[in-house]
Amino acid sequence: MNAADLLYSQGFGTRRHCIALVEEGFFQLNSLHTTHQLQLATYKDPYSPIEEYLLESALNGASNETGHKGEGMNKTQLNSLEGLAYSVEQVRWFYHSSAYVILNKPMGIECSQKPSNWPSVYTLLPSPLRQRPRKGSSPGVQAVGRLDQDTTGLLLLSDDGQFIHKMSSPRHHVPKIYEVRTEDPLEQSVCDKLVKGVQLKDEYELVVAQKAELTGEFTLKLTLTQGKYHQVKRMLAATGHKVTKLHRSQIGNLVIPPDLFEGEWRWLSKQEIDALFV
Repeated sequence: MNAADLLYSQGFGTRRHCIALVEEGFFQLNSLHTTHQLQLATYKDPYSPIEEYLLESALNGASNETGHKGEGMNKTQLNSLEGLAYSVEQVRWFYHSSAYVILNKPMGIECSQKPSNWPSVYTLLPSPLRQRPRKGSSPGVQAVGRLDQDTTGLLLLSDDGQFIHKMSSPRHHVPKIYEVRTEDPLEQSVCDKLVKGVQLKDEYELVVAQKAELTGEFTLKLTLTQGKYHQVKRMLAATGHKVTKLHRSQIGNLVIPPDLFEGEWRWLSKQEIDALFV
């Protein structure tokens, strides 16, 4: 992969614009190809393969350190660019063949590309994430299941269609945990009804919660494996209660990191992605 193609695949604009970024010296590459060490060097050739540059840098580095060119080098380490550090206009990035992002959604934000009354959640993301090319689909990452504008908490975004489908499909039973506050006091009988199943308007089958437990006089924790429209609010309404506050705290075994504040996003690690399906 050459530098222009790398930048294009990561959402930095048209191919012509990406070529210009490289030729004008706005692209820097970590020649060490490791997240543990960083040695950014300006790279001005938009057309030659980055892999060859990385291999040459690695071999030269081994030669300088050991006196024997190539000693200790494993060429297979350079076969993948995944996780490669680079900089565009002095902003640090890491190469990801597919994007998997976690965002701590604040209140008053719509999970829509074309919001009607509230700002779009996509305005919280940098433009490269919104512009990543996708074959046959709209560019950029897409929300994996929407949260209402007045619902806060854990939101996943990705440009991997298979991942989005797997996370959204009820067949895979990925549990999602919601923290719910209601207008009126709650009793254990409400949780019992939710687990047994409630009838929603325009639904033929009972909608069942995987788990429901009281956490306070006005609060409960609800675990769902489905993702129907306004599901939590409709389920509580079916028990005679109005939801006044709703927060998604967990998907699978993934929780919101304590250092990820409202409105902030970051890449998911492989371990965090795996935790979604445990």
